Amino acid sequence: MTHNEAAALPVYTGQDLGAVYAKRHTAFALWAPTAAAAAVHRYATGTDAEPGAADLGVTPMRLSENGVWRVTIGGDLAGQYYRYELSFPDGHTAALVDPYARAAGANGRRGMVLDLDAAAPENWAADRRPAAARDPAAASVWEVHVADFSADPRSGVRPDWRGKFLAFTQPDTTLDAAGEHPTCLNYLKRLGVSHVQLQPIFDFATVDETAPGGYNWGYDPLNYNLPEGSYATDPWHGEVRVRDCRAMVAALHRAGLGVVMDVVYNHTYYKDNWMERAVPGYWLRRWSDGRLTDGSGCGCDLASERAMVRKYIVDSVVYWATAYHIDGFRFDLMALNDVDTMNAIRAALDALPGGREILMYGEPWQGGGTRMDPGARAADKSALPLLDARIGIFCDNTRDAVKGGVFDAKAPGFANGAPGAAYTLLHALGAFRDGADGLRPKAAGQIVQYVSAHDNYTLWDKLKCVAGRGDFAAPDPDLLAQNRLCAGVYLTCQGLAFMQAGEEFARTKNGDPNTYRGPQALNRLDWARAVQMEPLVRFYRGLLAIRRAWPELSALADPAQPQPMLLALPGWLVGFVPERASDGGQGRLAVYYNSEPVPRTAALPGGTWRAVCDGTQAGVQPFGPVYSGQVELPPVSVVILAAWVP
Repeated sequence: MTHNEAAALPVYTGQDLGAVYAKRHTAFALWAPTAAAAAVHRYATGTDAEPGAADLGVTPMRLSENGVWRVTIGGDLAGQYYRYELSFPDGHTAALVDPYARAAGANGRRGMVLDLDAAAPENWAADRRPAAARDPAAASVWEVHVADFSADPRSGVRPDWRGKFLAFTQPDTTLDAAGEHPTCLNYLKRLGVSHVQLQPIFDFATVDETAPGGYNWGYDPLNYNLPEGSYATDPWHGEVRVRDCRAMVAALHRAGLGVVMDVVYNHTYYKDNWMERAVPGYWLRRWSDGRLTDGSGCGCDLASERAMVRKYIVDSVVYWATAYHIDGFRFDLMALNDVDTMNAIRAALDALPGGREILMYGEPWQGGGTRMDPGARAADKSALPLLDARIGIFCDNTRDAVKGGVFDAKAPGFANGAPGAAYTLLHALGAFRDGADGLRPKAAGQIVQYVSAHDNYTLWDKLKCVAGRGDFAAPDPDLLAQNRLCAGVYLTCQGLAFMQAGEEFARTKNGDPNTYRGPQALNRLDWARAVQMEPLVRFYRGLLAIRRAWPELSALADPAQPQPMLLALPGWLVGFVPERASDGGQGRLAVYYNSEPVPRTAALPGGTWRAVCDGTQAGVQPFGPVYSGQVELPPVSVVILAAWVP
């Protein structure tokens, strides 16, 4: 379908697509303007293999306004399963799951009519966004995969909940259930982050929900508007996955943590997906010769710039925000989405009660080439001036400058032997607001500062690769110092702080940079290692506390926040004073990075100072000697000093 042909199709703006449930009837609506006939086929179960399977019949639909097919079926249909069946003028037929389905049977092959109120966990109506997640200016994000979080047999989570949504609801878990070392939610609520980012929790394609042991990161979308069944305690009954997922969100909220959802609106797993079956040629981008574009590296790209694709994406995000109380969205390969769609999502979220508190950020790159319709602009790095100021991007500049490039295992960065990277760090301190490398954000919050995420090596494994030390699990004092320096850099840079789960206890995957298909034993969080690396965990906890106590470090609260004052220092030392916009510098900080393997002496700004971070310990209470004039910086360290008035 060409751009002109797609643009000529009718656009529907109503909010009733899908199966709209009421006790006495359910109204079905599907946008399929090129179909010649449509019907709803209903079933008693989600698959034919289940007890009680029965065909409940086929009901024709009628074509109404703007290409929408409709039918209303009387009775209480909650728990019934359905698919649409279409016929086209060229004679071909298609069966598809409703793209707007809110629940599904096992493996997502039949949608389910959902009574959303009946799929609520206890006290769901009282669930509220926690205070820590209502202030985007104080946000810090910890990224985790649902299964990785609790799959460790030593996690203390009850066996039938390990790897499931409900693992997040079990309080007071400890290593080996021995009552001493916190794990899972019990650990997380003490760490000091404000948000948990969950790798995809919508229904994805490649894990058999009916069999144990399957694993995938989840970047293979099947049904966008319902939770993944392998994370549910019962994948067969569609309401259970909904209830379990909402219970997880509520438990995280009770623990004071916001929930960010990793979403993949750039591609679908199948080229022959439900949407393409409904309107062939409309939903996916194509080259001029008809071949599908592959900017996602997954064989197809959603044409977000087309009106009904954009509507679908906006509707989906708003649904998760309202039905599941989601507090933020991370967009996979966001540069495959167009600027207007991203801004439309931001506007739709802002229109919700409390919607301006919801985070939005994404990857400002593609996996390959794509072909947007004329006039569309990719939401990449260069588009920052066109994006809403509260849509952020991951900063690979800082990431690679700190630890070394992700595509060369042995390439060093500032923390592990590449002193020239200090130049990039000088830009990162001010969130690239000087336009370095083409980045011209409107506010610091548009920059996500990080050194590790689910892609590529864990931070610890990257440090091991650069150092050429192959025993990935072994503690290493030199690399622990580098790890602390990496954390000290990005947690004192302006922007939104982000970390991969377990970075704070030297998480290792034994040097495997791409574990998207498992095995689970390599991906799961090792809660015994969190105990082994407790000093490193305490260091991260202290840095996060410092970041909360001195908001000028992140500079998210005030778009007019002044640039840090850089200090003139010898060699490859970096030092700065993060200025405050309002209080004349009272309680100010001085921050120093020493990447050299020897101690260095650095000049101090005027006044007296005490450490809140000395390179090995960190916290908001000043400690140690009083400094004036100069300070000695330990090898490979971040030192943070607070102005001290005796």
